Amino acid sequence: MLIQGSIEEIIFRNEQNGYTVMIIDFKNTPVTAVGKLLQANIGENLSLEGEYVNNNKYGYQFAFKSYEVIMPTSLAGIEKYLSSGLIKGIGPAIAQKIVDHFGKDTFDIIEMAPSSLAEIKGISNKKALEIGEKFKELKKMQNSVMFLQKYNISTNMALKIYEIFGDRTVDVVKNNPYRLVEDVEGIGFTTADRIAKNICIPADSEFRVRAGLLHTMSTQTERSGHTFLPKAMLLNMAESLLELDGNEYSELYTKAIDSLTLDKTCMTFWHENYEVVMLTKYYFYESTVAKKLSLLNLGAVQEKLDVDDEIKHFEEKERIVFHEEQKNAIRNSINNGVSVITGGPGTGKTTIIKCIIEILSQHKKDFMLLAPTGRASKRMSDSTGHEAKTIHRALEVGEGGVGQFVHNEKNPFEIDCVIVDEVSMVDVGLMASLCKALPRDCKLILVGDKDQLPSVGAGNVLADILACEKVSVSMLTKIFRQADNSLIISNAHLINEGKMPIIDNSSTDFFFEEKTELDSIKNSLINMVCTRLPKFTGLDPTQIQVLAPMKAGVCGIDNLNRTLQDRLNPSSIGKTEIQVGETIFRTGDKVMQMSNNYNLVWSKLNGFIEEQGEGVFNGDIGFIENIDYQTSETTVVFEDGRHCKYPRTDINQLSLAYATTIHKSQGSEFDVVLIPIISGPPMILTRNLIYTAVTRAKKMVVLVGTQENLRRMVKNKYITQRFTLLKTLLIQEDQKVRTLFDN
Repeated sequence: MLIQGSIEEIIFRNEQNGYTVMIIDFKNTPVTAVGKLLQANIGENLSLEGEYVNNNKYGYQFAFKSYEVIMPTSLAGIEKYLSSGLIKGIGPAIAQKIVDHFGKDTFDIIEMAPSSLAEIKGISNKKALEIGEKFKELKKMQNSVMFLQKYNISTNMALKIYEIFGDRTVDVVKNNPYRLVEDVEGIGFTTADRIAKNICIPADSEFRVRAGLLHTMSTQTERSGHTFLPKAMLLNMAESLLELDGNEYSELYTKAIDSLTLDKTCMTFWHENYEVVMLTKYYFYESTVAKKLSLLNLGAVQEKLDVDDEIKHFEEKERIVFHEEQKNAIRNSINNGVSVITGGPGTGKTTIIKCIIEILSQHKKDFMLLAPTGRASKRMSDSTGHEAKTIHRALEVGEGGVGQFVHNEKNPFEIDCVIVDEVSMVDVGLMASLCKALPRDCKLILVGDKDQLPSVGAGNVLADILACEKVSVSMLTKIFRQADNSLIISNAHLINEGKMPIIDNSSTDFFFEEKTELDSIKNSLINMVCTRLPKFTGLDPTQIQVLAPMKAGVCGIDNLNRTLQDRLNPSSIGKTEIQVGETIFRTGDKVMQMSNNYNLVWSKLNGFIEEQGEGVFNGDIGFIENIDYQTSETTVVFEDGRHCKYPRTDINQLSLAYATTIHKSQGSEFDVVLIPIISGPPMILTRNLIYTAVTRAKKMVVLVGTQENLRRMVKNKYITQRFTLLKTLLIQEDQKVRTLFDN
C-alpha cells in the first residue's frame, strides 16, 4: 500500500545505511514509519510504499521498502521544504522571501529560471545560479541513490558512487555494474555481481571476469600485503570466486588479463621462472623506491668522516659508554647515503639517533625526524628532544587528494639528512612518496625492528632492503635498557628467540593470569581495564590498551569494544550517538581512523594560533567530542590535538579503539597493554605477533589465557610469505647505478 505525508519528527537514523525511524503526518494522523532514506529532513513530503507491521516492542509501524520524494504544493509546504536545509544557501528567512515572491511557481523558477531569484533582496546573481544548480543536483542525486538502494547498497556508499559518476550513475550501473569494483573504493565484487545478476548480465561476461581478476589482486594486496601474484595462483583464486573453470574458459581469462594490461591497470612479466601479474601502481611504487635508494646510496661519494671524537664527547656528556656495535651504527649512518639500524627493544636505537643528531648539528647539517604514525612521532620527539613529524605531515597533502603530496620529485625537501623511525610499518606506497621528496644529496637513515610484524599496507620494505644486501646495515643485539625487576624487554627478547617468557608474576611490569574459558578471559580483561588496573596504576581506563590477535570471536576486538564501550561510555540521556553499520558511536568514545583520508580538514590550536591542515591517517587515535544530531557530523579530537569534523559519508572510516588488533598497534606505544592469549589459526597466532604486542607496552604487560596457548605462539615461527619485487629491483638498480658511476 501507499501512504503520503510530511516528516514531522526523526526518532532514529543510521547514517551508514539510511535506516530511519520517523513520524509521518498522514492525513493529519501521526504514523511511525521505518525504512531506508537517502536523506531525512523535517518537512520533506514522501510517498512510501510498504505495509503496516506489528513490532513486539514498538507497536504498529509502517515498514516501507521504497519511497519517492514528493514536492510540496501548498505555500506552507514549499516554504517548509526550502527551510529544511536540503538546499545549501537557503535558510528559513530566505525561504520565506522566495515563497512570498514566487508563490506556487517557486520550484519551477528555481529549476528553470534560477536567475530570477536575484530579484529578491539578499540573493546575488551568483547565489541565485548556485541555488538553481544545487536544486537540480539534488534531484539527480535522489533519483540515482534511490536506484542504487534497490540493490541493497547503503546510503553512504550510494552517495560515493554518485560522487564519481554523477548523473551517469544509472546508465553506468545498468551497462556494466562491474565498473563499481574498479572505480569505487569499498565496493566489492560480491555487490557488483549481485547487481549484474539482477539485470541479467551473463556469468561468463568479460566484464565479470575482468572484475573478478582485479578484485582478487586488490584483495590479496590489502589482506596479505602482496604487490604481485604468480599468474597461476591468481587464476586459481579467480576460478574459485567466479566459479568458471579455467580450462573451459581459458580464452576468456586470457582476454580479461589482456584487457587489464592494455589499459595499464596491470602488468604481466616473468620473475624467478614464473609468470606474474602485478597491479601497475605497485610496480611504480617499488621501482621508485629501488631507483631512489640506489641513487642515494651510491651518490654519497665523499670523504669518510672520522666521528670517533664526536662519539666520545657524546658519551662523556650523557655519561654512557657505547658498545662497539652501537659506535659502528653511528659511523655507518654518518658515512653512507642509505643506512639501516635494526634491533629489538632496549638495544639503544634511540640513544644512537640522539648521537647522530648531535654529530649532524656539529657539522651544520639540517635533519628531519620522521615516523609513520602520530604516536611514533611523538615518542621520537620526546626521546630526542627534537621535533619529529609523521611522514604524511612532512610530505604535506596537496590539492590533488589521495596520494598527492606537496613535496615530491619536482618539489623535494631542502634537507641534508632524514631519519625514519619504526620503518618496519612503512608500506611501499608511503615509502615511494617519501623517496620522491628526498633530494639527490640527502642521507636516509632507516631505524626499526626487523622482527616486528610487516606493514599493514602492501609491501615488505624493511625486509626487502635488508635482504638485498646493497645498503649499510647495523644489527644491534646487545640489550642495554633494562630496569631492575623489569621483564618487558627481557621477555620480549626471550619470545623473539623462541623461548617462553618469565611469567612468575614477581616483576613490576609483566604479569600472566591463567584463564581457560574464552568468557573468563574476556571478563578478566574487561575487569582489569575498568577496575583493577586503574586502581593499581592510577591510570585512566582509556590509557589501558587491549591488543587482540583477531577481530571476531569472544575475545576479538569487535566483541571487546562493544563490552568496554558499555562499561566505560554507556548510553545516557543527553549523550548523542549514531549507528554506523553494526557499530554505535557515542560522544566520549575512544576511536581509531582505519584508513588514510587525505581530504579531511583538521584544525589545531598551537599556542594562540589556530593551525589548519588536511589529512587523517590509518591508526590515528582520538576521542569523539561531539555528534551533531541533525547532520550527523562527528567531531573527533586526536591525541596530538587535531580537531577533525567527519561528514556522515566518512564516519564509517572510524572504529572503536578500546581494543585494537595487534597489527593496528604497530608504531604505537601504550602505558599498559592487555593481551588475550587464545587458540586459533597458526598462520595468525605467531611468534612475531606476540612479540609485536609485548613490545608495544611502555610500563606494563598483562597476558590473560593459558600457558599452553602462549607456548604455541612462542614456538610458532611461521611468517606469511609476501610476494614483492623490491629486493630484485634494488639489486638491479644498484648494478645500473654502479655502471653509470663507473662510466
